[in-house]
Amino acid sequence: MDSLTQAALGGAVGGAVMGRRAGWRAFALGAGVGTLPDLDSFIPYGGAVADFTYHRGYTHALFVQTLAAPLIAWPIARWRAGHGESYRRWLLTVWLILITHALLDAVTIYGTQLWLPFSDYPVGLGSLFIIDPLYTLPLLVGIFVAVGNPWRRGRWNAAGLALSTAYLAWAIGAQQIVEHRAEAAIAREGLAVDRVLATPAPFNTLLWRVVAVGGDAHWEGFYTVGSGRPIDFNRYPNSPGLLEGIEDTWAVERLQYFTKGFYAVTERDGSVIVTDLRMGQARFYAFGFRVGERRDGRTIARDDARYEYPRPPMTTVFRELYACGRGRPTEVIDC
Repeated sequence: MDSLTQAALGGAVGGAVMGRRAGWRAFALGAGVGTLPDLDSFIPYGGAVADFTYHRGYTHALFVQTLAAPLIAWPIARWRAGHGESYRRWLLTVWLILITHALLDAVTIYGTQLWLPFSDYPVGLGSLFIIDPLYTLPLLVGIFVAVGNPWRRGRWNAAGLALSTAYLAWAIGAQQIVEHRAEAAIAREGLAVDRVLATPAPFNTLLWRVVAVGGDAHWEGFYTVGSGRPIDFNRYPNSPGLLEGIEDTWAVERLQYFTKGFYAVTERDGSVIVTDLRMGQARFYAFGFRVGERRDGRTIARDDARYEYPRPPMTTVFRELYACGRGRPTEVIDC
Protein backbone atom coordinates (compact mmCIF):
# COMPACT_ATOMS: atom_id res chain seq x y z
CA MET A 1 0.00 0.00 0.00
CA ASP A 2 1.00 3.65 -0.27
CA SER A 3 3.10 5.31 2.43
CA LEU A 4 0.22 7.37 3.83
CA THR A 5 -1.88 4.26 4.40
CA GLN A 6 0.97 2.39 6.03
CA ALA A 7 1.71 5.35 8.30
CA ALA A 8 -1.99 5.56 9.23
CA LEU A 9 -2.15 1.84 9.98
CA GLY A 10 1.04 2.01 12.02
CA GLY A 11 -0.28 4.99 13.98
CA ALA A 12 -3.62 3.31 14.63
CA VAL A 13 -1.95 0.09 15.83
CA GLY A 14 0.45 2.08 18.00
CA GLY A 15 -2.39 4.00 19.62
CA ALA A 16 -4.44 0.84 20.14
CA VAL A 17 -1.66 -1.15 21.84
CA MET A 18 -0.18 1.64 23.94
CA GLY A 19 -3.55 3.07 24.97
CA ARG A 20 -3.22 6.18 27.14
CA ARG A 21 0.30 5.35 28.21
CA ALA A 22 2.08 7.32 25.50
CA GLY A 23 -0.70 9.66 24.41
CA TRP A 24 -0.32 11.20 20.98
CA ARG A 25 3.28 9.97 20.84
CA ALA A 26 2.04 6.42 20.37
CA PHE A 27 0.31 7.49 17.16
CA ALA A 28 3.30 9.49 15.94
CA LEU A 29 5.86 6.80 16.70
CA GLY A 30 3.56 4.16 15.26
CA ALA A 31 3.26 6.10 12.02
CA GLY A 32 7.04 6.36 11.77
CA VAL A 33 7.62 2.66 12.44
CA GLY A 34 4.86 1.81 9.98
CA THR A 35 6.83 3.29 7.08
CA LEU A 36 10.17 1.62 7.89
CA PRO A 37 9.72 -1.57 5.78
CA ASP A 38 9.29 0.49 2.61
CA LEU A 39 12.80 1.93 2.91
CA ASP A 40 13.89 -1.02 0.80
CA SER A 41 12.63 1.01 -2.18
CA PHE A 42 15.89 2.96 -1.99
CA ILE A 43 18.09 -0.15 -2.21
CA PRO A 44 19.49 -0.88 -5.71
CA TYR A 45 19.59 -4.60 -6.47
CA GLY A 46 21.62 -4.46 -9.66
CA GLY A 47 19.07 -4.50 -12.47
CA ALA A 48 15.55 -3.65 -13.52
CA VAL A 49 14.11 -7.12 -12.92
CA ALA A 50 15.97 -7.48 -9.62
CA ASP A 51 14.75 -4.08 -8.40
CA PHE A 52 11.20 -5.07 -9.35
CA THR A 53 11.15 -8.55 -7.83
CA TYR A 54 13.25 -8.00 -4.70
CA HIS A 55 11.14 -5.09 -3.47
CA ARG A 56 8.98 -6.14 -0.51
CA GLY A 57 11.61 -8.70 0.33
CA TYR A 58 13.47 -9.09 3.63
CA THR A 59 12.10 -5.90 5.17
CA HIS A 60 8.60 -7.37 4.71
CA ALA A 61 9.43 -10.91 5.89
CA LEU A 62 7.62 -11.86 9.10
CA PHE A 63 10.62 -13.75 10.52
CA VAL A 64 13.00 -10.87 9.85
CA GLN A 65 10.54 -8.35 11.28
CA THR A 66 10.27 -10.44 14.44
CA LEU A 67 14.05 -10.28 14.80
CA ALA A 68 14.14 -6.56 14.06
CA ALA A 69 11.34 -5.58 16.46
CA PRO A 70 13.50 -5.72 19.64
CA LEU A 71 16.17 -3.55 18.01
CA ILE A 72 13.61 -0.91 17.06
CA ALA A 73 11.67 -1.05 20.33
CA TRP A 74 14.70 -0.74 22.60
CA PRO A 75 15.67 2.90 21.82
CA ILE A 76 12.00 3.93 21.92
CA ALA A 77 11.54 2.35 25.35
CA ARG A 78 14.77 3.96 26.59
CA TRP A 79 13.59 7.37 25.38
CA ARG A 80 10.22 6.87 27.07
CA ALA A 81 11.67 5.50 30.30
CA GLY A 82 10.03 7.02 33.35
CA HIS A 83 6.61 7.42 31.71
CA GLY A 84 5.21 4.08 32.82
CA GLU A 85 5.74 2.50 29.40
CA SER A 86 7.46 -0.88 29.57
CA TYR A 87 9.88 -2.27 27.04
CA ARG A 88 7.63 -5.30 26.61
CA ARG A 89 4.69 -3.10 25.68
CA TRP A 90 6.75 -1.21 23.11
CA LEU A 91 8.15 -4.47 21.77
CA LEU A 92 4.64 -5.79 21.20
CA THR A 93 3.62 -2.49 19.62
CA VAL A 94 6.54 -2.38 17.19
CA TRP A 95 6.13 -6.04 16.25
CA LEU A 96 2.43 -5.64 15.50
CA ILE A 97 3.06 -2.51 13.44
CA LEU A 98 5.69 -4.25 11.32
CA ILE A 99 3.72 -7.42 10.64
CA THR A 100 0.47 -5.59 9.89
CA HIS A 101 2.40 -3.53 7.33
CA ALA A 102 3.57 -6.70 5.60
CA LEU A 103 0.20 -8.44 5.80
CA LEU A 104 -1.62 -5.44 4.35
CA ASP A 105 0.88 -5.28 1.47
CA ALA A 106 0.23 -8.97 0.83
CA VAL A 107 -3.44 -8.16 0.14
CA THR A 108 -2.39 -6.08 -2.89
CA ILE A 109 -1.28 -7.72 -6.13
CA TYR A 110 2.41 -6.77 -6.27
CA GLY A 111 3.88 -9.69 -4.31
CA THR A 112 5.17 -9.62 -0.72
CA GLN A 113 7.79 -12.18 0.31
CA LEU A 114 6.43 -12.88 3.77
CA TRP A 115 8.27 -16.16 4.34
CA LEU A 116 11.90 -15.18 3.71
CA PRO A 117 14.47 -16.59 4.36
CA PHE A 118 12.64 -19.93 4.15
CA SER A 119 10.75 -19.18 0.92
CA ASP A 120 10.74 -16.28 -1.52
CA TYR A 121 7.18 -16.96 -2.67
CA PRO A 122 5.54 -13.57 -3.42
CA VAL A 123 2.20 -13.45 -1.63
CA GLY A 124 -0.22 -11.16 -3.48
CA LEU A 125 -3.96 -11.66 -3.09
CA GLY A 126 -4.84 -8.68 -5.29
CA SER A 127 -7.93 -7.76 -3.27
CA LEU A 128 -7.00 -4.08 -2.78
CA PHE A 129 -5.58 -1.49 -5.13
CA ILE A 130 -2.33 -0.01 -3.85
CA ILE A 131 -4.19 3.24 -3.01
CA ASP A 132 -7.74 2.95 -1.70
CA PRO A 133 -9.21 5.94 0.16
CA LEU A 134 -12.06 3.86 1.60
CA TYR A 135 -9.51 1.79 3.51
CA THR A 136 -7.32 4.71 4.54
CA LEU A 137 -9.90 7.35 5.55
CA PRO A 138 -11.36 5.48 8.56
CA LEU A 139 -7.85 5.09 9.96
CA LEU A 140 -7.04 8.78 9.48
CA VAL A 141 -10.34 10.00 10.94
CA GLY A 142 -9.99 7.67 13.92
CA ILE A 143 -6.46 8.92 14.61
CA PHE A 144 -7.20 12.64 14.21
CA VAL A 145 -10.26 12.53 16.44
CA ALA A 146 -8.48 10.35 18.99
CA VAL A 147 -5.52 12.71 19.22
CA GLY A 148 -7.84 15.68 19.74
CA ASN A 149 -10.07 13.89 22.24
CA PRO A 150 -7.90 12.01 24.78
CA TRP A 151 -10.86 10.85 26.88
CA ARG A 152 -12.36 8.91 23.96
CA ARG A 153 -9.08 8.14 22.27
CA GLY A 154 -9.40 4.37 22.42
CA ARG A 155 -12.96 4.33 21.16
CA TRP A 156 -12.38 6.46 18.07
CA ASN A 157 -9.15 4.72 17.14
CA ALA A 158 -10.72 1.30 17.57
CA ALA A 159 -13.65 2.36 15.40
CA GLY A 160 -11.29 3.42 12.61
CA LEU A 161 -9.43 0.11 12.78
CA ALA A 162 -12.69 -1.85 12.80
CA LEU A 163 -14.09 -0.02 9.76
CA SER A 164 -10.91 -0.41 7.72
CA THR A 165 -10.71 -4.10 8.63
CA ALA A 166 -14.35 -4.61 7.66
CA TYR A 167 -13.67 -2.93 4.32
CA LEU A 168 -10.70 -5.22 3.79
CA ALA A 169 -12.91 -8.25 4.44
CA TRP A 170 -15.43 -6.90 1.92
CA ALA A 171 -12.68 -6.49 -0.69
CA ILE A 172 -11.56 -10.10 -0.30
CA GLY A 173 -15.15 -11.30 -0.57
CA ALA A 174 -15.88 -9.12 -3.61
CA GLN A 175 -12.83 -10.52 -5.37
CA GLN A 176 -14.15 -14.05 -4.91
CA ILE A 177 -17.52 -13.02 -6.36
CA VAL A 178 -15.91 -11.44 -9.43
CA GLU A 179 -13.57 -14.37 -10.07
CA HIS A 180 -16.53 -16.78 -9.83
CA ARG A 181 -18.44 -14.73 -12.43
CA ALA A 182 -15.34 -14.52 -14.61
CA GLU A 183 -14.87 -18.28 -14.58
CA ALA A 184 -18.52 -18.71 -15.55
CA ALA A 185 -18.11 -16.23 -18.43
CA ILE A 186 -14.95 -17.96 -19.63
CA ALA A 187 -16.71 -21.34 -19.62
CA ARG A 188 -19.67 -19.85 -21.47
CA GLU A 189 -17.44 -18.39 -24.19
CA GLY A 190 -15.32 -21.54 -24.39
CA LEU A 191 -12.00 -19.76 -23.85
CA ALA A 192 -8.97 -22.00 -23.37
CA VAL A 193 -7.31 -20.39 -20.32
CA ASP A 194 -4.88 -21.67 -17.73
CA ARG A 195 -5.39 -19.11 -14.96
CA VAL A 196 -7.74 -16.26 -14.02
CA LEU A 197 -7.25 -13.22 -11.80
CA ALA A 198 -9.52 -10.36 -10.72
CA THR A 199 -7.99 -7.15 -9.37
CA PRO A 200 -9.73 -3.90 -8.39
CA ALA A 201 -9.53 -0.81 -10.55
CA PRO A 202 -7.84 2.22 -8.94
CA PHE A 203 -9.26 3.60 -5.68
CA ASN A 204 -12.24 1.27 -5.24
CA THR A 205 -13.53 -2.30 -4.87
CA LEU A 206 -16.63 -2.05 -7.07
CA LEU A 207 -15.03 -2.00 -10.53
CA TRP A 208 -12.75 -4.98 -11.21
CA ARG A 209 -10.41 -5.91 -14.03
CA VAL A 210 -10.29 -9.59 -14.97
CA VAL A 211 -7.24 -11.16 -16.63
CA ALA A 212 -7.17 -14.66 -18.11
CA VAL A 213 -4.05 -16.27 -19.60
CA GLY A 214 -3.75 -19.29 -21.84
CA GLY A 215 -1.50 -20.47 -24.66
CA ASP A 216 -0.87 -17.84 -27.31
CA ALA A 217 -3.27 -15.23 -25.92
CA HIS A 218 -4.56 -13.46 -22.86
CA TRP A 219 -7.96 -11.88 -22.28
CA GLU A 220 -9.06 -8.85 -20.30
CA GLY A 221 -12.49 -7.67 -19.24
CA PHE A 222 -14.20 -5.50 -16.61
CA TYR A 223 -16.98 -6.14 -14.16
CA THR A 224 -18.81 -3.83 -11.76
CA VAL A 225 -20.09 -5.53 -8.61
CA GLY A 226 -23.89 -5.49 -8.55
CA SER A 227 -24.29 -4.48 -12.19
CA GLY A 228 -25.42 -7.88 -13.38
CA ARG A 229 -23.80 -7.25 -16.78
CA PRO A 230 -21.84 -10.09 -18.38
CA ILE A 231 -18.08 -9.78 -18.68
CA ASP A 232 -16.99 -9.09 -22.23
CA PHE A 233 -13.43 -10.22 -22.85
CA ASN A 234 -11.00 -8.69 -25.34
CA ARG A 235 -8.33 -10.99 -26.74
CA TYR A 236 -4.66 -9.97 -26.97
CA PRO A 237 -1.85 -11.98 -28.57
CA ASN A 238 0.84 -13.62 -26.49
CA SER A 239 4.01 -15.05 -28.07
CA PRO A 240 5.82 -17.21 -25.50
CA GLY A 241 7.75 -18.78 -28.39
CA LEU A 242 9.84 -15.61 -28.54
CA LEU A 243 11.57 -16.77 -25.36
CA GLU A 244 13.08 -19.78 -27.12
CA GLY A 245 16.81 -19.61 -26.56
CA ILE A 246 16.60 -17.37 -23.48
CA GLU A 247 14.04 -19.30 -21.44
CA ASP A 248 16.72 -20.35 -18.96
CA THR A 249 18.08 -16.87 -18.27
CA TRP A 250 17.66 -15.54 -14.75
CA ALA A 251 15.56 -12.53 -15.74
CA VAL A 252 13.01 -14.59 -17.66
CA GLU A 253 12.71 -17.29 -15.01
CA ARG A 254 12.43 -14.69 -12.27
CA LEU A 255 9.63 -12.80 -14.04
CA GLN A 256 7.72 -15.99 -14.77
CA TYR A 257 7.94 -16.95 -11.11
CA PHE A 258 7.16 -13.53 -9.67
CA THR A 259 4.12 -12.93 -11.90
CA LYS A 260 2.78 -16.44 -11.17
CA GLY A 261 2.27 -16.97 -14.88
CA PHE A 262 0.34 -13.74 -15.49
CA TYR A 263 2.72 -12.38 -18.11
CA ALA A 264 2.74 -11.75 -21.85
CA VAL A 265 5.63 -11.91 -24.32
CA THR A 266 5.71 -9.53 -27.27
CA GLU A 267 8.21 -8.14 -29.77
CA ARG A 268 8.60 -4.37 -29.95
CA ASP A 269 11.20 -2.58 -32.07
CA GLY A 270 13.31 -5.72 -32.27
CA SER A 271 13.23 -6.31 -28.50
CA VAL A 272 11.51 -9.14 -26.66
CA ILE A 273 9.34 -7.73 -23.88
CA VAL A 274 8.00 -9.64 -20.89
CA THR A 275 5.05 -7.76 -19.39
CA ASP A 276 3.44 -8.25 -15.98
CA LEU A 277 -0.28 -8.45 -16.78
CA ARG A 278 -1.40 -8.02 -13.17
CA MET A 279 -0.88 -4.25 -12.97
CA GLY A 280 -2.24 -1.66 -15.37
CA GLN A 281 -4.46 -2.60 -18.29
CA ALA A 282 -4.14 -3.47 -21.96
CA ARG A 283 -1.71 -1.14 -23.78
CA PHE A 284 -0.92 0.75 -20.56
CA TYR A 285 0.79 -1.80 -18.34
CA ALA A 286 2.79 -0.69 -15.33
CA PHE A 287 5.72 -3.10 -15.66
CA GLY A 288 7.38 -4.39 -18.82
CA PHE A 289 10.98 -5.55 -19.25
CA ARG A 290 13.29 -5.96 -22.26
CA VAL A 291 14.89 -9.38 -21.80
CA GLY A 292 16.10 -10.22 -25.33
CA GLU A 293 16.68 -9.06 -28.89
CA ARG A 294 15.60 -10.60 -32.19
CA ARG A 295 18.48 -11.25 -34.61
CA ASP A 296 18.21 -13.31 -37.80
CA GLY A 297 15.00 -14.92 -36.61
CA ARG A 298 16.46 -15.90 -33.21
CA THR A 299 16.19 -14.40 -29.74
CA ILE A 300 19.44 -13.34 -28.10
CA ALA A 301 19.63 -12.59 -24.38
CA ARG A 302 20.39 -9.01 -23.35
CA ASP A 303 20.76 -7.15 -20.08
CA ASP A 304 17.28 -6.63 -18.71
CA ALA A 305 15.91 -3.10 -18.79
CA ARG A 306 12.60 -1.46 -18.02
CA TYR A 307 10.22 -0.96 -20.94
CA GLU A 308 7.99 2.07 -20.55
CA TYR A 309 4.58 1.71 -22.15
CA PRO A 310 3.19 4.92 -23.68
CA ARG A 311 0.57 6.31 -21.35
CA PRO A 312 -2.00 9.09 -21.79
CA PRO A 313 -2.71 11.46 -18.86
CA MET A 314 -3.83 9.50 -15.82
CA THR A 315 -7.01 11.55 -15.56
CA THR A 316 -7.97 10.34 -19.02
CA VAL A 317 -7.22 6.73 -18.16
CA PHE A 318 -9.26 6.85 -14.95
CA ARG A 319 -12.20 8.63 -16.56
CA GLU A 320 -12.46 6.17 -19.41
CA LEU A 321 -11.76 3.20 -17.15
CA TYR A 322 -14.85 3.96 -15.09
CA ALA A 323 -16.86 4.67 -18.23
CA CYS A 324 -15.87 1.19 -19.28
CA GLY A 325 -17.15 -0.12 -15.95
CA ARG A 326 -20.54 1.44 -16.73
CA GLY A 327 -20.66 -0.38 -20.04
CA ARG A 328 -19.92 2.67 -22.18
CA PRO A 329 -17.45 2.60 -25.09
CA THR A 330 -14.23 4.56 -24.69
CA GLU A 331 -11.47 5.84 -26.95
CA VAL A 332 -8.58 4.83 -24.68
CA ILE A 333 -9.49 1.70 -22.71
CA ASP A 334 -10.43 -1.56 -24.44
CA CYS A 335 -13.58 -2.49 -22.55
